[in-house]
This record gives sequence, structure tokens and C-alpha cells, in this order.
Amino acid sequence: MLTKDVVCGMQIESGSNQIVYLGVSHAFCSKQCQERFLANPHLYVGMPGQKAPKQQGVSVIKQRHLRLAQALSPDQGRALGDALQAMMGIQSVSIDGDSVVITYDLLQATAEQVEEKLAEIGVQLGEGWTERLRRAFVHYEEECEIGNLKVHQSKYVHRHPG
Repeated sequence: MLTKDVVCGMQIESGSNQIVYLGVSHAFCSKQCQERFLANPHLYVGMPGQKAPKQQGVSVIKQRHLRLAQALSPDQGRALGDALQAMMGIQSVSIDGDSVVITYDLLQATAEQVEEKLAEIGVQLGEGWTERLRRAFVHYEEECEIGNLKVHQSKYVHRHPG
């Protein structure tokens, strides 16, 4: 029996890479589509009473700005950019010395897949690039977490008699 992969829309056999999510069986054309679904299932099947972005036909654009501890050479930058651009879902890659900006559609690529690709590229570049790229990725995560912290000031000022 044929069914539709909720991630890429491909028609596939219903038993392919199958999982059950919230009591509903889903099949996927590949492990990559299954991983994308498992990373953010609500993007593909929605929430009770809400359509998913995928069902609405919209993109979920993410951008990661990585700062490297050392600038890439022009050849290294080209290799990194070409490898990232070859990934499904990557919309753009901008590399300027020690700055890498990756723009991607979260419906087509997960942060984990981008991180895995960076690790692969780092191995190809050699000279410690795997660790440099990993650190830049982790540093981006920390910047986001710090940026999401909010300091709340009390509306009331209590004065203690002195």
C-alpha cells in the first residue's frame, strides 16, 4: 500500500522507515526524512487544532551565524560553502574569513544534520578544523541561550528601614 512521506511528500510503501507518533503511523522515504520528523514532528503534523507549517505550505527559515576562532582560507571557505550548499534545505551560505552564516529551511534540514555536515567537512579540511567548527557551532548555541535569558525587574521597590 502506498502512503505519503509527511516530510518530503514522496509516495512510498507504507512500511518504509515506519514509526508511530501520537498513535498515528508514519512512513518515510529515508532515514534523513525520519530524522527531520523526529527532531520537530509538530512542523509536519501540527498540534491539536492547528495545521503544521508543512501543511500550510510555508517555510521555517533558520539562520546560524558561526564565528570561527581562525579565519578560513579562500579554498577552505569554498570547500565548506560547496559542501553545505549540497545539503537539502540549505538556502544560502555566506563565508567571510572567520564568519560563517548558514540559512536553511528547518522543514528540510535539522540543526543536527547541519552539525554532522560541519563535522564531515572539518575532517576533510584537516588541521584541527573539525574541533574549530564544532566549537563555533556550540558557541552559537550558547549565544542563543544567553540571548533568550530575560532579566525581570520587580515593579515594586521595597525599602527597608535603616
